[in-house]
Amino acid sequence: MLFARRKGRPGAKAGRPTGTGFRALDSRLPAAEGGALLRKAFPDHWSFLLGEIALYSLVLLVLTGVFLTLFFNPGMSQVPYEGSYEPLRGVPVSEAYASTLRISFDVRGGLLIRQMHHWAALVFVSAIGLHMLRIFFTGAFRKPRELNWVIGLTLFLLAVVEGFCGYSLPDDLLSGTGMRVVQSLLLSIPVVGTYLMFFLFGGEYPGHDIVPRLYVTHILLVPGLLLALVVVHLILVVYLKHTQWGGPGRSNRNVVGKPAFPGFTASSAGLCAMVFGVLALLGGLAQINPVWDYGPYRADQVSTGSQPDWYVGFLEGSLRLMPPFETTLWGHTLVWNVLVPTVILPALLFLCLYLYPFLERWVTGDTGEHHLCDRPRNRPVRTGLGAAGITFYGVLLLAGGNDVVAYTLDISLNALTWVLRVALVAGPVAAFLLTRSVCLGLQAHDLERIERGDETGEVRQSVQGGLDEGRRPLSPRERWTLALKESPRPLRLPGPDAGKASRARRLRVALSRWFHGG
Repeated sequence: MLFARRKGRPGAKAGRPTGTGFRALDSRLPAAEGGALLRKAFPDHWSFLLGEIALYSLVLLVLTGVFLTLFFNPGMSQVPYEGSYEPLRGVPVSEAYASTLRISFDVRGGLLIRQMHHWAALVFVSAIGLHMLRIFFTGAFRKPRELNWVIGLTLFLLAVVEGFCGYSLPDDLLSGTGMRVVQSLLLSIPVVGTYLMFFLFGGEYPGHDIVPRLYVTHILLVPGLLLALVVVHLILVVYLKHTQWGGPGRSNRNVVGKPAFPGFTASSAGLCAMVFGVLALLGGLAQINPVWDYGPYRADQVSTGSQPDWYVGFLEGSLRLMPPFETTLWGHTLVWNVLVPTVILPALLFLCLYLYPFLERWVTGDTGEHHLCDRPRNRPVRTGLGAAGITFYGVLLLAGGNDVVAYTLDISLNALTWVLRVALVAGPVAAFLLTRSVCLGLQAHDLERIERGDETGEVRQSVQGGLDEGRRPLSPRERWTLALKESPRPLRLPGPDAGKASRARRLRVALSRWFHGG
């Protein structure tokens, strides 16, 4: 009889482990390969913590969300409220609203967990947004990280969708007003809008299916996509290595910082504890989304001064600033004052953000790899564009509360709306020009510091009676950091055949000169 013998490691005996401790683990898992990961260096700078704050907020969202899922009922059937909140007792409410009140007043620790969940959602979206701004202004989206930029932007979009779905689940008057806006948005889409609205709501608005569908989306579909993309994002960060600020000993070929274990692990664990602690304090001390004050949703009512969470506030502002304008073609009415601000504008905005790394590479002709962060002042045009985008978003966000601002300041709502319309056009242009000028001024100041040093604040008088300010030369480290600046050249048209270049080529060269000559 023949017996097959399984091959093992040299020295291994049948029926016995290949070793104890690490050797036993390595024989079953790729433990040895993890040693390099434990020694991986992570740059030590506060701006790199924004991504970690987003990650730990997501962890807390998952933990608190699991708790809330155990008690929330997403039904839309009307039932009389019989809970502990006296002012609403006996009032017909949806099962979703009743279960939200039950979590808030009858479940031990329910209000704390619910408010921690809401605060964590706001911090999560905010941290991703600030993290993306850091990446944009420092040029960390350039080759080889274009895919990570796309993933990060998709994470931001999914976070916004996830936040809106969760904010709509209680079926209170405030969230119901937001769902009415969604219904108007869908109806404004030509030809297919009505079908989309009936499909989403399961019939005539408000239907009986929207909250259960949002619930499934909120606890299953979007979280699954978020977690999958976060894993891919972290894998790419490890594989492509972390960006870092320039300085002595730092280059595109290395990373200077703390090792993953124990230095980075300890500091990151401390940050995680701080994030959890701050969100617990906010959940316990700072009231947010008191649905019992708003009351249950009724389709014939709208709450006064209703405002959405900040991350969708710009859509509310764009709706309020858009002048009324409709067009009827072949029996179909195009409601531009809803379609443009809520569908076309966000689509164009995020399309530009998705394409920006590739557009900048096309304009500059830069195909090299970059692992060092740009100082924003050294890229005045890019920084100016970012400031213009922030200004554009800020005006829309302010316009989303124009009624509250007008009431608080006792000014004309109509006048304020027109001021914001003008600011929406002129503000980004002014922000771009001002930011670019400031960046050029800071570059000139850096050059002066390199050449003459820093002022000491002392004034000396020479023998001849002249006055001279004292200067202290910069340290070698400071000089290195200030002098570390790429000086790319703009694209040029070929000399003899310049007149035969295509329009696209001439446009690319003109944009390149504008970008580098800022």
